[in-house]
Amino acid sequence: MSVTLPKGANKRHRLASSDHLEYIANAGRSAATQGIGSLRYLFEEYAFDTDRRELHRGSELVPTSPQVFDLLGYLIQNSHRVVSKDDLVQTIWKGRIVSDAALTTRLNAARSVIGDSGEEQRLIKTLPRKGFRFIGLVREICLLADAAAIRDTATSTKRAERARLGPLSPAHLSIVVLPFANLGGGLQQDYFAEGITESLTTDLSRIDGTFVIACNTALTFKGKAIDVQQLGRELNVNYVLEGSVQRGASRLRVNVQLIDAETRAHLWADRFDKPMTDLLEMQDEIVATLANALDAQLIEAEAHRAERSPHPDAIDFCFQGRHLRNKGITSENLAQARCFFERALELDPANIEALVGKASIDLSTATTFMVDDRDAHFAAAEATLIKVLSMAPSHARAHMSFGILRLFTRGATQAIGEFEQALALDRNLATAHAMIGFAKAFIGRGAESEAHIQQAFRLSPRRLPVDALAWCRQIDPGRRRRSGRLAAPVP
Repeated sequence: MSVTLPKGANKRHRLASSDHLEYIANAGRSAATQGIGSLRYLFEEYAFDTDRRELHRGSELVPTSPQVFDLLGYLIQNSHRVVSKDDLVQTIWKGRIVSDAALTTRLNAARSVIGDSGEEQRLIKTLPRKGFRFIGLVREICLLADAAAIRDTATSTKRAERARLGPLSPAHLSIVVLPFANLGGGLQQDYFAEGITESLTTDLSRIDGTFVIACNTALTFKGKAIDVQQLGRELNVNYVLEGSVQRGASRLRVNVQLIDAETRAHLWADRFDKPMTDLLEMQDEIVATLANALDAQLIEAEAHRAERSPHPDAIDFCFQGRHLRNKGITSENLAQARCFFERALELDPANIEALVGKASIDLSTATTFMVDDRDAHFAAAEATLIKVLSMAPSHARAHMSFGILRLFTRGATQAIGEFEQALALDRNLATAHAMIGFAKAFIGRGAESEAHIQQAFRLSPRRLPVDALAWCRQIDPGRRRRSGRLAAPVP
């Protein structure tokens, strides 16, 4: 069996569950018997088979009409870009006139067969006035008719079959959010704990390059004793996040810890202790803060994992570059980070994360006055970001970086539009909130800035963007003394 990545800027990795592996083995035996190869797309619990025109959820066949199958297949195979209505009409309907209502009906049918909906848009996202995009992480697997690799042996057990196929490596930044334990009892708190699990799963999936096990799979482990190493092997993930919720008379405490599934090492832990207010509001605040903290922690963990890799790939180099960039803006950090991003681009010239990282280095170099030829670095960043957004128009950090570029070269009004677009794609970008406040202060809308800056502090209370600090010196001088050590903003 050979494993290939789908065409697309991110070279995104997908996970295969044990059900996927069983399905692949069965399909592989069929391919070997027929003397042909076979192509599969794996996402969440699903396997999409273009050759046999079948959609499986685990080992179960999902009934799918031919047109819905074609529509879903086109979106999956073009997940690296936004697909316009015209694209769909030409490809699926062969240029016939199709009403918006009919198109919406078919899209919702496609969502339905993969457990999605028009309201949730977890996998198929509608981008108003632009088109549609499959935003789930997909793994493309090509099974070749190789009898030595896949044998049709009736007496072989499932364990031996998987051993012959060999384990699929986890996606670099792969994680499962286990159901948060309810330590205080009570049905309302149980709903709250499940809500945190579901919301955090959704928010982590927005982090670029992350694969998160679907919540409905994670919830099957609720209340069970878990061996994280076994769980990591079963779900094919590198990280496990677990936590608990405990309610007192007037306060709510949430504990959370990030664990390396391979070594059982505890990489990070935190506790949130809040006075009881509106539970939904508290849930949103806790989840947003957690997602920001985990973004940095997971990047650091992946950077250290990449350092140990004997054969690092482009994604390894990207994580090392981002980690160095996160450590703060110094000429040494930026120079080393640039080297990692350039090494990633040598291996994969279309790697989105490497391109965004390289642009962020040019922006930081120019905006911090480290060089005399600032215009050259601004121009290099602009060219790179235009290329990125043409390939990945829904990349939140790319829009944020483009906003920073606009703020320093074209004016605050254009910059605010880019920051707002970034937040529409990822509401937890603390730096984007801070930069909107900064930009509004530039154009005389200082009264609106405070809310954005305060939101940046709420999202990232322990790693404040330096731009947020600059404005807070104007609106709250005391906060500067209370905030502690600061890090630079990270596009």
